[in-house]
Amino acid sequence: MTCKKSKQLFSKAKDLMPGGVSSPVRAISPYPFYTKSASGSKITDVDGNTYIDYCMGYGPLLLGHNHPAIKEAITKQLDNGWLYGTPTELEVELAQRICNNVISVNMVRFVSTGTEATMGAIRAARGYTGKNKIIKIEGGFHGAHDAVLVKAGSGATTLGAPDSQGIPREFTKQTLQVPYNDIDAMLSAIQSYEGEVAAVIMEPVMGNIGPILPMEGYLEEVRAVTKENDIVLIFDEVITGFRLAMGGAQEYYDVIPDMTTMGKVLGGGLNIGVIGGKKEIMENISPAGKVYQAGTFNGHPFSMASALATLDVLEKEKVHEKVNLAGDGLRAMLRDSINDLGLDYYVSGVGSMFKMFFGDIPANYQEALKCDKEGYFEFFHRMLKSGVFLPPSQYETNFLSTAHTDEDIAATVEAYEQNLRP
Repeated sequence: MTCKKSKQLFSKAKDLMPGGVSSPVRAISPYPFYTKSASGSKITDVDGNTYIDYCMGYGPLLLGHNHPAIKEAITKQLDNGWLYGTPTELEVELAQRICNNVISVNMVRFVSTGTEATMGAIRAARGYTGKNKIIKIEGGFHGAHDAVLVKAGSGATTLGAPDSQGIPREFTKQTLQVPYNDIDAMLSAIQSYEGEVAAVIMEPVMGNIGPILPMEGYLEEVRAVTKENDIVLIFDEVITGFRLAMGGAQEYYDVIPDMTTMGKVLGGGLNIGVIGGKKEIMENISPAGKVYQAGTFNGHPFSMASALATLDVLEKEKVHEKVNLAGDGLRAMLRDSINDLGLDYYVSGVGSMFKMFFGDIPANYQEALKCDKEGYFEFFHRMLKSGVFLPPSQYETNFLSTAHTDEDIAATVEAYEQNLRP
């Protein structure tokens, strides 16, 4: 396997872009491979190397790369134009179908990214409640906006320090952090700032340090305490929305929030974000209300067409039943592999999400940090040389798609076994 062209491109890119990349997660040491094309479950780089892909664009590509139905929808829309600055019938149809599938959602606002969706949802919750503080889960990622780029705190009521230069401490002083799977810590935070908390925003399944799953009863307890204290519960389902089920994690776990943010899978590979929720909250968003949100590319025709095509395939082909079953099988095989090798590792996941932790099963962010991240990164490079592309971090989720075949999975398990051996 040679990566000469990728190495040359990265050398040039470092002089043109910060770190040589357009997003930090793509900065793979010593240099990333540069993609030329992708189809189905495979991704091919500029040097001609082909990999089985479990990154899948970091989650959106539940139907695999270059899906024909999505390509057809985008091509058809291309013939009609690609930006109008006016409403389209596509928006109305997609909004209706989202409301039909996601039980917590009565109204939606389309935006361009998951970051915009979570930012808008938090703003709407604050406007609706008239309160300022929010609670997030330690290690939860809700995009790259100021209020949620906060380091993991040491206790239930720790005020956050900015996790990035360029963010004034004042911007995050309204953000509280609590550990995942710890309802007592959340109660303590709420009680310490009684009457001041507008919203709890959380991933029902933690996706950016895992996946880490909710303990039995945890999501139900969060729902109960937020309702009792008149706090808006926001489920960030940018990752899990339309991946675990048509109704997302809230359908899968039968816990209904007040607001939901979505993206990734819904767009079928095109950029999209969705702010959704109860009508009485959503009607506070402009122009219906005084919570301002706007965007030139909100409801972009390409994204709307791609999303409608994605929903068509998900519904007609009963995708979740099939891909979740494949996920169960893959996780079981990987668990057998680590048991046979006598390794103290743990395979986590749900539905089509999976990850091997180089350490004990984590229940929260602090426990996940104890895993051997350097050992995992060395393993990542060995897997890449074996033709399997995993996310290059211990703290990113692997994703299955409908395009992954039994042969892909068998080859992947074999690669895991070979590259896990001492």
